Amino acid sequence: MQKTPKALRLHIALFGRTNVGKSTFLNIIAGQDVAITSPVPGTTTDVVEKSMELLPIGPVLFLDTGGLDDDSVLGSERVARAKKTMDRADVVLLVCESGCFGEYEQKILSSAKLKKLPVITIVNKIDLIPVTADFRKKLLAESTGVLECNAQNKNDRERIVDELKDCLKLVLPDEFQKPLRLVGDLVPAKGIIVLIIPIDIEAPKGRLILPQVQTIRSALDNDVMVVVVKENEYAYMLTQLKSPPSLVVCDSQVVDRMVAETPESVPCTTFSILFARLKSDMPILIKGAAAIKQLRSGDRVLIAESCSHHAMEDDIGRVKIPRWLREYTNAELEFDSCAGRDFPENIEDYKLIVQCGGCMNNRAEMLSRLQRADKAGVAITNYGLCISQTQGVLERVIAPLMPNI
Repeated sequence: MQKTPKALRLHIALFGRTNVGKSTFLNIIAGQDVAITSPVPGTTTDVVEKSMELLPIGPVLFLDTGGLDDDSVLGSERVARAKKTMDRADVVLLVCESGCFGEYEQKILSSAKLKKLPVITIVNKIDLIPVTADFRKKLLAESTGVLECNAQNKNDRERIVDELKDCLKLVLPDEFQKPLRLVGDLVPAKGIIVLIIPIDIEAPKGRLILPQVQTIRSALDNDVMVVVVKENEYAYMLTQLKSPPSLVVCDSQVVDRMVAETPESVPCTTFSILFARLKSDMPILIKGAAAIKQLRSGDRVLIAESCSHHAMEDDIGRVKIPRWLREYTNAELEFDSCAGRDFPENIEDYKLIVQCGGCMNNRAEMLSRLQRADKAGVAITNYGLCISQTQGVLERVIAPLMPNI
């Protein structure tokens, strides 16, 4: 569980004013000094991440943010980073002190409500100011759970952790109670899934990339047999099977070749499209792919990548997708790119956003980007859907997923 990728963990974000004890609370939950604590305001300068196993919840990722009332020299930047963390959160822990619940706390509640995020209020420092019945009643009306503690009392750790678990179990998002499956619901048990994995200049040396590994694991978890080939051996491999595969999945860069070599009766799709269903909202992304037809010369397109990497000479996001879009639209399009968790504020300046598969993002962050794009009136799609549209095979590769959307 310690090796579970961050994108698959329950993201729990801690918010509150400076010096209410967010970092101290994280430390007592973790049972170790994860974050630096100090009476000096603004000690937490950036988001502190802590992965851990919180049974029976499972693998989680705590996100400790700076205080939202930080008025130090770098305060505005810290506050901005803290607010941005809300985009990644599945659950919000709002840390406050007894009797102190005002403008800053209400802003956090409003932001969480807008994103439909459950909020658990942590009332810290109860050894200094006990919680009154009226104050607790007010908090219960505002949030979905209340936990009272003195986070500096390590002897009380077991109770604090147990109560946090109880609160979390009541507000767990559906995907963590009934996890979405990559291919388990698309292929029958004992079926065969073929994975086409190119080994080119962008393939990491000696290993497979995360989407490929997770697809293999999903198949094995559901008693599905897996055949892995490179694109050059795919057609020959089909002749060696006694019966057709139940599903074929390829890297988006070879989707046109895969479709051309796959019998019409055999369902096929791409890794990126599987992740679009797992991490995002497929109907919105499909609509975004259709909007590619409306692009005209001078339109700006944003390529959004989840991971930071050194762009190769034929990089899929920086080179191939722009080339395919220009060829498909016959238009002189302008392209910008962003990487990691950087996502520009001025997305309304773009006609289209093409997001990568998002294997490094959790579902909450991906849906947040879709929400922002919708609010700005900007079409958004992902790599797999975009490439399939430009290669004229979109309907074929989304067909296997449509009954399950």
